[in-house]
Amino acid sequence: MSKRFPGVRNLILLLGDIFIIIIMAYVAVGVVVSYSGVQLEMEVYNEMLPIMVIVAVILFNVNGLFSLTYKKYSEIIISLALAMLNMLIIMMAISFYLREFSYSRSILLVAMLLQFIVLAGWKNFFWRIEDASVRPHNALVIGNQVQCERIISRLNNQQNLRYHVKYACIECGAEQWEAIAADIDLVIVCSDINVSDNARIINFCHVHGKQVLIVPDFYELFCSSVDLDTIDDIPVFRPRDLKPTLEQHMLKRMLDVIFSVGVLLCLWPVFVFVALAVKVESPGPVFYSQLRSGRYGKEFTIYKFRSMHQDAETLSGPIMAAENDQRITSVGRFIRATRLDELPQFINVLIGDMSVLGPRAEGPFFVAQFKEEIREYTYRHNVRPGITGLAQVCGKYNTTPRDKMIYDLIYIQKCNLVTDLVIMVQTLQVLVSKRSTEGIKGELIKTDLTKYQI
Repeated sequence: MSKRFPGVRNLILLLGDIFIIIIMAYVAVGVVVSYSGVQLEMEVYNEMLPIMVIVAVILFNVNGLFSLTYKKYSEIIISLALAMLNMLIIMMAISFYLREFSYSRSILLVAMLLQFIVLAGWKNFFWRIEDASVRPHNALVIGNQVQCERIISRLNNQQNLRYHVKYACIECGAEQWEAIAADIDLVIVCSDINVSDNARIINFCHVHGKQVLIVPDFYELFCSSVDLDTIDDIPVFRPRDLKPTLEQHMLKRMLDVIFSVGVLLCLWPVFVFVALAVKVESPGPVFYSQLRSGRYGKEFTIYKFRSMHQDAETLSGPIMAAENDQRITSVGRFIRATRLDELPQFINVLIGDMSVLGPRAEGPFFVAQFKEEIREYTYRHNVRPGITGLAQVCGKYNTTPRDKMIYDLIYIQKCNLVTDLVIMVQTLQVLVSKRSTEGIKGELIKTDLTKYQI
């Protein structure tokens, strides 16, 4: 089976992006000079151009713009717009500190606009080529009935992935699924498969050139970050603790304080505007406070802008928000969609109850429920809860608690400065994506597995 995104095409896309960035930067200089008549020192722009290219490549990589296959074009445009906006801010800051005012900001603005327009056309052209070249992958799902239903339902909702489920192997033997291997390209292994069967499936797929996807269980999660050790001459793995080191914790706390102070100082006009809008629309307090479970299960009071009618939970009790929830006000619907309701949480970050990035802070009522259902749930409390995090970037409101917890534990394993910066950039894309703000819609529609079973 061919690679998901061949290296040659990836290189062509990268070179095309760099070429457009360079050419449009010089076109912007020509446009501004011809319009204003002012002579510029081209040496300044020649020196800044390599910096612009490096910044663009890093941001494009973070926003996934070098892998267009299986994506919607609307997602690509949103990612491109956010990358160009970030690049504009970074280049303005760099030009100010390195060249003071000798680097024209008007040229930078024109260059970014021209680059975005041409890059959007180039990405569209390349996306169409990739989309036309991808054939549907016949998939086999192996697992129990519940997990197979869940996987197939999700795949049926994501037609752009081009995964066509052809077979489902529900608690069947290796002889059965190996017999139909010639008819499939992809094997999806659910988390209930035991270790020995998992190893056999992976080995079979590698030998026969099949792609394999594994839905992780906690065993795979613990084994994904291990240290090599020995018992005499026997190699052994030592799984790492699911918590950051003291050095990581101190660095993370320092960055939290710096970032939260910066946000509170820069966005105080937004705080005032949102507070007035909430107060004008409905009676009651501007802020909403509620108990949440923090690090090591310690409870704290979280602060948000009120997005529901006053005393909305008096009759209903603590329940999660649903799509078209009647308790949410008009202003509340807007600030929830744009995440402006969460701005006061930077106060929680500043006083040490929360972090900028980490697992979502849940109420003690829900935490108690999740701990009964999922015994490993307590590990996510080894770090402070965050305003945003990996689960918020990759998941949705209707992602299951177990899947959200897997994202949270993966984040705790990979907790470092680079990971945090990537998640911060990707959070901007989440803010403009309707997909991430979907409410709890209930159970997935049941899938008829009889037509897939071997």
